[in-house]
Amino acid sequence: MRQDVYPPRTIPISDVPRNSQAIRGLNDEAVAKSVSLNGRNILTTKAAPYLLVTIKEVVTEPMFLLLLVACGIYIGIGSMAEAITLGIALLLVSGISVYQSIRSDQALGALHELTQPKAQVWRNGVLNAIPVEDIVVGDTVLIEEGERISADGLIQDSSDFSLDESILTGEAVSVTKSVGDQVFAGTTSTTGSATFTVTAVGKQTELGKIGHSIGSIKSEKTPLQLQVNQFVMRMAWIGVFAFLLVWGVNYSRSGNWLTALLFGLTLAMSVLPEEIPVAFSSFMALGAARLSRMGVLTKQPQTVESLGSATVICTDKTGTITQTGMTVRQVYNGTNQTLVPLLENQAALPTSTQQVLAYARWASENDPFDEMEKAIVTAFARIDPTKTVDLFPMVQEYPLDGSPPMMTHVRQSSTGEVLVAGKGAVEHILAVCRPTPAVSEQIRKVTLELSTQGLRVLGVARGTYQAANFPKLQDDFNWSFLGLVALENPPKANAAAVVQAFNQAGNRVKLITGDYPETAQAIARQVGLEGAETLTTGEQIMKMDDVTLRLEAAKTSVFARMFPEAKLRVVNALKQNGEVVAMTGDGVNDGPALKAAHIGVAMGKRGTEVAKQAASLVLVNDDLGSMVDAIAQGRRIYQNFKKAVSYIVSIHIPIILTVAVPLLASWKISNIFSPVHIIFLELVMGPTCSIAFENEPAEKGQMQQPPRPLTSTFFAGAELAWSIAQGLGIALAVLGVYFVFMQQNQPAGVIRTLVFSTLVLSNIFLTLVNRSFRFSVFQTILTPNKTLWLMLGLTFGLLLATLFIEPAQQLFGFDHVSLTQFAWCVLAALLGVGWIEAFKAIRSRGISTSVLQH
Repeated sequence: MRQDVYPPRTIPISDVPRNSQAIRGLNDEAVAKSVSLNGRNILTTKAAPYLLVTIKEVVTEPMFLLLLVACGIYIGIGSMAEAITLGIALLLVSGISVYQSIRSDQALGALHELTQPKAQVWRNGVLNAIPVEDIVVGDTVLIEEGERISADGLIQDSSDFSLDESILTGEAVSVTKSVGDQVFAGTTSTTGSATFTVTAVGKQTELGKIGHSIGSIKSEKTPLQLQVNQFVMRMAWIGVFAFLLVWGVNYSRSGNWLTALLFGLTLAMSVLPEEIPVAFSSFMALGAARLSRMGVLTKQPQTVESLGSATVICTDKTGTITQTGMTVRQVYNGTNQTLVPLLENQAALPTSTQQVLAYARWASENDPFDEMEKAIVTAFARIDPTKTVDLFPMVQEYPLDGSPPMMTHVRQSSTGEVLVAGKGAVEHILAVCRPTPAVSEQIRKVTLELSTQGLRVLGVARGTYQAANFPKLQDDFNWSFLGLVALENPPKANAAAVVQAFNQAGNRVKLITGDYPETAQAIARQVGLEGAETLTTGEQIMKMDDVTLRLEAAKTSVFARMFPEAKLRVVNALKQNGEVVAMTGDGVNDGPALKAAHIGVAMGKRGTEVAKQAASLVLVNDDLGSMVDAIAQGRRIYQNFKKAVSYIVSIHIPIILTVAVPLLASWKISNIFSPVHIIFLELVMGPTCSIAFENEPAEKGQMQQPPRPLTSTFFAGAELAWSIAQGLGIALAVLGVYFVFMQQNQPAGVIRTLVFSTLVLSNIFLTLVNRSFRFSVFQTILTPNKTLWLMLGLTFGLLLATLFIEPAQQLFGFDHVSLTQFAWCVLAALLGVGWIEAFKAIRSRGISTSVLQH
C-alpha cells in the first residue's frame, strides 16, 4: 500500500467535531414535508402491482393456454359439462399458481425487509437506524468506516474520513474528505467517520442520474436455474412433437380434426412438467425464509442451493471463532521490562506502566468502534478515570497504515502540552523506534510468549518532532518504545462444537486472520481445528507462484498476518483446486475475498456495509454456529427438491405412456383419457411436489455425508435413469391393468376407472417411497410431515369422490367397479412402486457389506 494514500489532516482545536448529542436533525413534520417536495430515497421506479404481474405470468403459462384451448374445443363440440369442469380447473390451476407465487413473494418480501441496508440518522434529537429508503433531503446522517453512503450530501463533521468513489469515478484510490466536501450516494467509507447533511435523494443523486436503469438489470441465473429451464424446454419440445403425432394419428383414423386435436392436447398436457419451475421458486424462496428465521439472511434465494456444496470454510478469528469483545489482560512496561497482569478489579498501576496504557488510549479514537480500542479505553478509564479525551483533544491523526499497520494521533491540551501517541503491530512499532538489538530481541521474546497464550499484542510508542510542522508521514516522528498491550479474545463457548460439526459434515475449516501466527495457532488448538500446526503467513503467500500457492492452500489450515491481497489469493487458489469456498468476513478489506468466494458470509452485527454488500449470506448474530445450520438447511432443501423433481419426472412417464402406447399400438380401446383426467392429476401433483416435499424434514445422517459437487445434477446420468426407471415401473403396472381388463372385454368406462385408479394409487405410493432414496418407507413412515399426509389424504378422498359420487362419475366417464377389481388396482400399484423398496433394501445391504469389508 502506498504511504501517501491517506495524507495526514490537521484539525484546529476550534474545529474539533461537536458532540453528537447537540445534533437535533429533522422533526416528523419536516420529514413529511421533505418527502412531499423531494420524494423518497429510491433509485428505481415502482414496478407494476405484484398480483397483476403474477396473474399475467400465470395466464401465459403453456398449461393454462392448453386448458383454455381444450375448454374451447369442448364448447365447440357441445360437451358443456367437460367445458365447465375445465373452466373450474383453469381457476384452480391459476389459483394454486398465484397462491404459490404470492407465498414465495411474501417470503422474499420479508427477506428484503431484513436485508435492506440501514443508515444512522438524527431525527428529533435522537440517533436512529432507519432504512435507507426513508432518508430525506435535510436529514443529518452519521457514516462510519465500511458503510455505504446512501444519499448525496455535504460533510458537517469528520474524523479521519475517506471514501472509495470508484463507483462514480473509476479511481480505485480512496479520497480524503473534510468539512464542506461533498459525498455521493453509492460511494463507500474506507476510514473514519463523518456527519453529513443530505442534499439529494433517489433519482436526484449523481448515482440516480447516471444509473437510472440499474433496476432493469437482471441478475444472472444460477447453474441449477439454467438446468431447470433447459429440462423444461426440452420437455416442451417433446410435448410439441407428441401433440402433432397424436393429432395426426387420430385425425387419420377418425377424420374428425376437433376430436383429434382434443386427444393431442391431452398428451401435450401430460408431457409438460410445469410443476418443476413452480417447485424451484417455492423451495428457494421458502428455504430463504426458513434460514432468515434461523438468523441467516440470504441476498438471493437461489443461494440456498449452493450451501450444501461448500467443501471449505475460511473463517476469520476475531468475533467469529472468538468472542466479540476484548479485554486488556497484560501490559508490558518497556522501561523496566516488567510484565504486569491487569486484573478485573484492578484500579491502579505503577506510573510507568500506566503510561503505556495511557498512550495506547490516546492513540485510539475518541469514540471507538473497534473492539480492541474499546477494550483499551475501558481499561484506561478504570485505571485513571480523571483523564478523558476532553483534556487532550485531537489536532492531527494519521490513519491505520503500513504492512503490518500502525496508527498515530497527535493531541494537544488547553495548556499547550502535545502528545504524539502511536500503536500498532509490534513489527511496525519496532521498525520506527529502532531499539538496540538486545532490546528488540527481548520485546520479540515477550511478544511471542504472550501470543502463544492466545493473546493479541499491540506495540505502543511515544513520538516527538523537531520541525515547526508535523511530519507528512507518521513514521517520520522521533519514536521511543513504551511497551506492549496484550488483549484477550477467547474462543466462543460453542466454537469447538462448531468446528467439529463442520468436520463431520465434510467441510474443512481454515482460519484466516491478521493476527500473529502464535496467537492464531493457539486459538486453532483451543477449538480443535484439524491441522492447527500447519501455518502460512500473508507475506509468504505473496511470494509464491500460483502452482506453489495451490499446493500450500490445500494443506494449510492456519493463515496468519493476512491482508486483503493475500486473502484473495488464498480464496482463488482454493477455487482453482476445485473447492467450493465459503468465506467469512466483516471489514472493508474483506470485500474482495467475500466477493470472490462461492459463498461470501458477512457478520450482521460487526460487519460493515461493504462486507454485507459483497457477501451472499449474513449471519445476523455473528454466530458461526448459524452457518452449520445454514449448510444443514441447504442440504435439506436441495435433497427435497431432488425428491420433488424425481417424483415429477417419474409420475409423468406413466401418464404419457398411458395416453400414447394404446394409440400407437392400435389397441381396440385407445383414447381412454381426456383433458379432464389429466388436469385432475396435475392438480394432485402440483401441491404434492411443491408443498408436501418442501416440508419434508432432513434425513437422518445428512450432516455426516460429504458435500455434493457443485456441478452435480439430477437431470442427467444415474439419477435421471432412476427417475425414468420408477416411471417405467408404474407405467408397466398401469398398462398391465389396461391390457388385462381390455382383453377381458370390459366396457371402456370400467377400464378407464381401473386405469385411472391404478395411476392415482401409484402416485400416492410413489410419494411415500420418494421421501427417501436411502431409507425404506417403513423407516420414513414415522417421520412427521403433516402437510404430506394432508395432501395424500386429499388425493385419496378426491379419487373416492370420482368413483362413488354420481355427477363426478359421469364427468370422468367412470363405471362402477367391484371391490375385487379395485383390489387388483391396489396390487398393481403396489407392484409398480414396491420394486423400488426392494431395490433400496438390496442397495443398502450392499453398501453395509462394503463398509464392513473395508
